[in-house]
Amino acid sequence: MAALAATTAPAGAAPQPIGRCTTTSGVVLAVDFSHWGGPIYRSCGTTPTTGYELLNQGGWRTTGTGHDGPAFICRIGYSGHQGGKQYPTPQQDDCVLTPPASAYWSYWHADPGRNTWTYSQLGAMLYEPKPGSVDLWIFGGTNIEGTQGRPTVTPDQLRAKNTRPTGGGAPAPKDTRTATPLPPDADTGPAPERPSPTGPTPPTSPAPSTASATPSPTETPTERPTPTTTPTTSASAAATTPAPKVVDAAPAADAAVDKGSWVPAVVTGALGLLIGAAAVFAAKRRRRTE
Repeated sequence: MAALAATTAPAGAAPQPIGRCTTTSGVVLAVDFSHWGGPIYRSCGTTPTTGYELLNQGGWRTTGTGHDGPAFICRIGYSGHQGGKQYPTPQQDDCVLTPPASAYWSYWHADPGRNTWTYSQLGAMLYEPKPGSVDLWIFGGTNIEGTQGRPTVTPDQLRAKNTRPTGGGAPAPKDTRTATPLPPDADTGPAPERPSPTGPTPPTSPAPSTASATPSPTETPTERPTPTTTPTTSASAAATTPAPKVVDAAPAADAAVDKGSWVPAVVTGALGLLIGAAAVFAAKRRRRTE
């Protein structure tokens, strides 16, 4: 699968100003750079397309890993942010091996009209976003089921609210495609368990006591301290942690291609030299023995 993906080039989904996306056409791409102090950028692309094509047009560019190929998104950059620098940087991850589950780009979708995220069950090269939907990439720790490390921003904070295109450019076309079944041996990655939409059942409150609150004549009433409410650590942290800023990313010139780590190229070259030298040595030895 990785070898096949390595030969696949982005088809060049047509980028659009964010106003061209509507509730029923186009797809909003959002990338969260808050891990490095940046905002959440959102842009508009036409459909039909794949998540990978959407993430490699209009100034967006990705880098895969040396182990898995370009299908495994290791770095993401936008030419309108930090000169197109891709994150994580080569100093943070050389993108040779598959990144750990504690620090990688996870892929999320929200279908039209839905305000809940679904952890992607397909890779970016296989998933085709629906018109009016939202694609989101976040960096950090997310388990393969998508039950931990979920996005802190909601789909409604990112999706297009207008029913008609606004601004310049041609409107993003509506989807006219038909579903194409995947081959039986297609590698679609792990199928995560979806979290329950209703959440855990709240505990039943105990029935109120019917006993009188007035002390009996034989009891000596004692003064009870007034309970104080202490906010929990998580609530306090949520109140003090500002939400990432959402910035509209206009279509821009393509970012410079990030060559990624030089380690795979050096290793490949060294192996080639060793194999070549071994072949020459073997040929000379055969001639000497003949």
